[in-house]
Amino acid sequence: MSAAWPTGGGLVPAARIPGGELAAVAGAADFAVLPVGAVEWHGPHLPLGTDLILAEGFAAESAIGGDGAVPSGGGTPDGTATPAGGPGPRGVLFPAVPYAACPGQTRPWPGTVAIRPEIAVGYLADVIEGIVAAGFPRLLIVNGHDANMSTVRAAMEWVSGRRTASLLLVNWFQLVTPAETGELYGPLPARGHGGAYETSGVLGFDPGAVRLDAVADLPPKPKLPVTHPYVLVESRPDPWQGWSGHISLAGEEAGRQVRQLAGTRLREVVAAWVAAPPPAPPTDAPLPTDAPLSAPAPLPTDVPARPAGGPEPEEAP
Repeated sequence: MSAAWPTGGGLVPAARIPGGELAAVAGAADFAVLPVGAVEWHGPHLPLGTDLILAEGFAAESAIGGDGAVPSGGGTPDGTATPAGGPGPRGVLFPAVPYAACPGQTRPWPGTVAIRPEIAVGYLADVIEGIVAAGFPRLLIVNGHDANMSTVRAAMEWVSGRRTASLLLVNWFQLVTPAETGELYGPLPARGHGGAYETSGVLGFDPGAVRLDAVADLPPKPKLPVTHPYVLVESRPDPWQGWSGHISLAGEEAGRQVRQLAGTRLREVVAAWVAAPPPAPPTDAPLPTDAPLSAPAPLPTDVPARPAGGPEPEEAP
């Protein structure tokens, strides 16, 4: 069934696979891909589908072969082209999950469509299990929305106890380090919601969707002056307009660099994952049943026996 993949690698859309050919395609595929995003306000300069553009864009690049060179001129990749330099792995791209749980900081802003976290976990668990049950035990989930990290992880853990599966979650945002964005944008913070880094990411895929002249810089609230990891959730971190950041630092050249660097690292992760041995199936009885969990401790031999009904032996001094 290798003819399903152009030049032997890349992605084919699951929604276009005839039902009668699904088993053959699944048997020949290296993995399936599920983009997860959100419909969420990112400021006047970014589209409501920012997280979808990023999740779908990087998902499409997960199976590019050769050197993974990014074509000039931007535009959302169709996932069918394989650059010169050899075929990539064979993937099957499932339709993206568009709606997500959204933080209280963005829920009130226009255009945000948020679902409750408990609904998101159950929905994602059903979607993930359905893809695995369709014959794709290796599933790559490419995330474009930070709040999905907790709900997708919870759903993955649930499915992994029910199905033989290798479930890989990659957040595009984390594929470029803070040190590298510092080199790209300078000392000003760039990694906030709707900020220069995320804006550049969208510019790397769809420059026409961005309106750089629609906003002025809105410097974000400074981070705590500590180096230890922490998670801080606040109702409205002033200054805040549903987004914050130094948009003047974003640009198409930065977008091309972000896309190429993050895309290359995503493919490195996928290559190592596909080459790794598959997991064993889950079991409902992980503990042995033919032997005790541990042998009983032997009785000490230097303690005098207590006569029946007699007094307790004295303790050694």
